[in-house]
Amino acid sequence: MPIRAVVFDLGGVLVDWNPEYVYRELIPDQEQRQWFLEHVCNSTWNVQQDAGRSLAEGTTELLEKHPEHAMWIRAFYGRWTEMLAGELPEGIALLETLQDAGLPLYALTNWSAETFPYARKNLPFLQLFRDILVSGELGLIKPNPAIYHKMQQRIAVDLPGIAPEEIAFIDDAAHNIRAACNLGWQGVHHIDIHATRAALRQHGLPV
Repeated sequence: MPIRAVVFDLGGVLVDWNPEYVYRELIPDQEQRQWFLEHVCNSTWNVQQDAGRSLAEGTTELLEKHPEHAMWIRAFYGRWTEMLAGELPEGIALLETLQDAGLPLYALTNWSAETFPYARKNLPFLQLFRDILVSGELGLIKPNPAIYHKMQQRIAVDLPGIAPEEIAFIDDAAHNIRAACNLGWQGVHHIDIHATRAALRQHGLPV
């Protein structure tokens, strides 16, 4: 079946976001910094805010567990905008190619509802998407199948009757791609732009 819609993840595909941009300054020692980002402000903790927990609640939890690292913990969301370096040019070029080809474009992102308004204001390419589903606004998060079902329902508003096999999904996290493929979507694990373009061409897209 031909691809009728393309869904993009944001971070790591179109957006350059990395806590290292802040913590290289705060914790110059690489080993100490790595320990902190693996055991304190780690992805398991951060993803709970992406799933809908408030930034204040998440921060308080860590302050209670690790009061000795209070300054570093507060910096995670206090300096969050400095972790957002901007657009990834190769990903944006791909997005614009698909836009020029007339493909309906959507975004499905694990992102806090409290920080996403900053992205909307400062990332102009987001205007290219017909719809953006933000995990923190729904209280659902990839790879939960429910968030993919919700995305497909919203795509179907524009494209009635769209089948899972007619949706291409680009994400840099393998577990998110597996979840999408289990539902019938055409998953593309984004490792580098050349492989991603090649995979999309195999699905018949003009990239």
